[in-house]
Amino acid sequence: MIEPAVPHPAAELVAQSGVPALMHAIRPDWQAKGLIDRVRRLLPVDPSSACQRLLNAAVHDLREKILIAGIDVASEAASSYRLPPVNRAEDVERYPTAPLLDLCYRMGLLTRPEWRRMTRAYDIRRDLEHEDSEYEAGIEDCVYIFKTCIEAVLSRDPINLIKVAEVKDIIQAPGPIAPDNHLLEDYERAPNTRQEEIQKFLISEARNDSEPDLVRQNAFVMLQRLNHLTRNPVRVSVAKFLQGKLQREPLTELDARVANAAGILPYLRKAQRRDFFSSFLDQLDQVGHNWRSHADHGDLLRTVIECGGLDAIPEEIRRRFIRWMTLCYMGEPGGYGAGINRKVFFSDRAAPIIEEIFQDSRKQVRGELDLLQGDKDVTRATQNEHVARRFQELLDLVAD
Repeated sequence: MIEPAVPHPAAELVAQSGVPALMHAIRPDWQAKGLIDRVRRLLPVDPSSACQRLLNAAVHDLREKILIAGIDVASEAASSYRLPPVNRAEDVERYPTAPLLDLCYRMGLLTRPEWRRMTRAYDIRRDLEHEDSEYEAGIEDCVYIFKTCIEAVLSRDPINLIKVAEVKDIIQAPGPIAPDNHLLEDYERAPNTRQEEIQKFLISEARNDSEPDLVRQNAFVMLQRLNHLTRNPVRVSVAKFLQGKLQREPLTELDARVANAAGILPYLRKAQRRDFFSSFLDQLDQVGHNWRSHADHGDLLRTVIECGGLDAIPEEIRRRFIRWMTLCYMGEPGGYGAGINRKVFFSDRAAPIIEEIFQDSRKQVRGELDLLQGDKDVTRATQNEHVARRFQELLDLVAD
């Protein structure tokens, strides 16, 4: 077919829209291909054909990215989301375009907004392809298709999906780890199935008594770093995995710390969490909130943070934690003995940790502190103006 040589009536508008400039963002390996050069030559004379060919290039690029990511990942994603099966490279080459976009989204090659935009661009291309006599690409079509295909696909390098073996090598390094940004980005873009594999591996390593302490600690640190990048469906699935390991056994401090590091503690059975925190509260009561027990306060309260803080504690137990911490923070009247110049005796080790815990759970703490103003022990303690001032400091800490 001979390409038309007469400029399209809207050629000047196309040029002014910035579409030609978008072409500069295409990756160098695609810039050198004849298909992109053909798109450049078609754009001023036949925008509809240029749009179709550019989207064809984006779809072809996605097929290559699927192969780079791995047939195993594609097969898992297709099976999990009831898409046409993928068992070999030839299946990817023959994959229909609409489900191909769905597959790329499920594999993590496209974000949800990019997937929606690419799907809309494909709908526009089908209009151009099947209704040439009635429908031609307008300026808005050109801008949308070019901007979407280039920004979401043709400007992006292929993704080498992070593997469990890579994570294993990192946590087994002879020293503390510090995951770099490349690893975090690869994990964020990984499909749910790969994130799930990595989470299960790290949880198993962190709980494995036969592993060296350094490896277990590195697994714990890695879980913390990946926490905010893990998708909610992955959290639910991984929580079921850990719950299966626990069965009906009591939740240990290690399990609570690991579950919190992975962001799945709230998904574990409420009864197990309630029993665990009730037992922990017994430890606090045994030590006591008196300032003379300050040597034991630091480790206990830091454990509360490592086990999810107040947000992880069931409501019926949470208020007892808040009461204990409030009385510990307030202290008692001073001014005698070696501390004669101190107006209030309180636990120096507990106070900053309590402030951190309360600040992280302002909403839950605020209402409980209001109720505690009628508590007999709090009322008795606040009869001293200096102790009362410390209670007011807590109120100010959690105020809006």
